[in-house]
Amino acid sequence: MNPNQELAGKVVLVTGGAQGVGRGISQRFMDAGATVVVCGRKTPASLPQSDGRSAQFHTCDVVDTDATAALVAAIVADHGRLDVLVNNAGGTPFAYASDGSPRFHQSILRLNLMAPLTLAIQANAVMQQQAEGGVIEFIGSVAATRAQPGTATYAAAKAGILSLTSSLAIEWAPKVRVVAVSPGLVETEQSALHYGDAAGIAAVAATIPAQRLAQPQDIGDACVFLAGPRASYVSGTSLLVHGGGERPGFLTAANVNQG
Repeated sequence: MNPNQELAGKVVLVTGGAQGVGRGISQRFMDAGATVVVCGRKTPASLPQSDGRSAQFHTCDVVDTDATAALVAAIVADHGRLDVLVNNAGGTPFAYASDGSPRFHQSILRLNLMAPLTLAIQANAVMQQQAEGGVIEFIGSVAATRAQPGTATYAAAKAGILSLTSSLAIEWAPKVRVVAVSPGLVETEQSALHYGDAAGIAAVAATIPAQRLAQPQDIGDACVFLAGPRASYVSGTSLLVHGGGERPGFLTAANVNQG
């Protein structure tokens, strides 16, 4: 098998797969030979391409249960199967918890926790009927296991994603593997909203052992690995993709051992 085409013949759905981290994930799956379907609320200006092939796009709001059910049904009708689901769509604006209304917090939980769970359940129903089963991947975040002032509800949702990953891996085994990929800081077209201008991004990158933010394709590489045959015994766990983590603040603040 050509290692660059290890997912040839597989059908992959990447939510939010036309921009940001999702686009990098879609691109890497296409490079691995998979047929990739992406969805979003708005038609994108362009779609990921590989070897003359283009990702397929469906308009879908992932918080709409009926819409996601119709999306899964359409994929099965078009391709006869669904092998991999990458629950990528999500996000949050910056807002301190005390400044957000109950409706605001509910919307963050709905997008980042309930919608991925619902779509996973719908995809699992298809995969359980397939001879080869399938793989469900949740895109988590390092925010799940650290203090996250300004995005506390998002972080709580991502912590929930890690819990779902371990529980669903047991419930849906052995036909369906369930895994999570937990990125650290990723450079996308929206990085300025989180880190500021180029100087701000560079300063943030300097806190990471790898001395750079992740690129969307870095996350895609992890997703392709976990979906492929070389990870056939990996389930119920999360892969950290964070460049070594972040330098502890006390090391910078201390006035000793700075050599």
